[in-house]
Amino acid sequence: MISIVITAFHEQQIGKAIESITSQNISQEYELIVACPDVETKAIVEKYATTNKLVKHFQDQGKGKSFALNQLFKILAGDILIFTDGDVYLGSNAVNEILWAFKDPKVGCVSGRVISQNPKENMLGYWSHLLADVGAHRIRKRLYEKEKFLECTGYLFAFRNKVIQEIPLDVAEDAMIPYYFHKKGYKIAYAENAIVYVKNPSTFKDWLKQRKRTAGAHEKLTRYEPNFPKVKSFRNEMLHGMGAVWNYPEKSKEYFWTAALIGARLYMWLSLFYDLKIKKQYYQDGWERVETTKA
Repeated sequence: MISIVITAFHEQQIGKAIESITSQNISQEYELIVACPDVETKAIVEKYATTNKLVKHFQDQGKGKSFALNQLFKILAGDILIFTDGDVYLGSNAVNEILWAFKDPKVGCVSGRVISQNPKENMLGYWSHLLADVGAHRIRKRLYEKEKFLECTGYLFAFRNKVIQEIPLDVAEDAMIPYYFHKKGYKIAYAENAIVYVKNPSTFKDWLKQRKRTAGAHEKLTRYEPNFPKVKSFRNEMLHGMGAVWNYPEKSKEYFWTAALIGARLYMWLSLFYDLKIKKQYYQDGWERVETTKA
């Protein structure tokens, strides 16, 4: 059996995430657990549970995603744990694609592939596609093919149960968990056909808020694991990312948007460094909504 977990916080569209899983012809028996702290999302989940015995609610204490994961690790019964979010939805065969990767007993952790839901015809939508295709997909595929360590996406990733007991609360779980498996000698796989559709921010304010939070969650990784092979860092972005992005644009306006993205990413890193070094504000676990990523 496998355990599929949706973590959610005030997600009124949670039904789409649930249906994107229950509609699949999954090759193994499974349980679908939705972890959420709020009564509105819980009410929606309980409606689905009345018609589908596989759907269950887990009462999240509202202290953040990593805190909820640590509680879930104690109760999940599946041999494989698959995690996704309440504000995304899965492709039609995503679960089986992930399970297929685990046929290799040396694989401990598997990442899915992010596809942006945003239209590519405006600048922020274009950014979301570029970052998903160049900044995530191509990097993960290259690292996987070379059998090197890769970070997963928290929107859809999976790992073997009973290997990880607990994770720190103030780091990126989709980076730390794969690294724990990597340290134990497991391979990290990339299932590029396990698609998860993600709505990205449509305002620069929300884009900056989300990206700073993500980058901030990665800055603490080496405090716990000094030898962590960081993929998402300012240094790597400057050395490897700047050249790669120029192969992506096809239209004249997209070249302008690409240049604007480079400036925005530089501003994001400078803003984050100011928060960390001057204001001493560090990433902490906790539920925080980015409104324009909601349907």
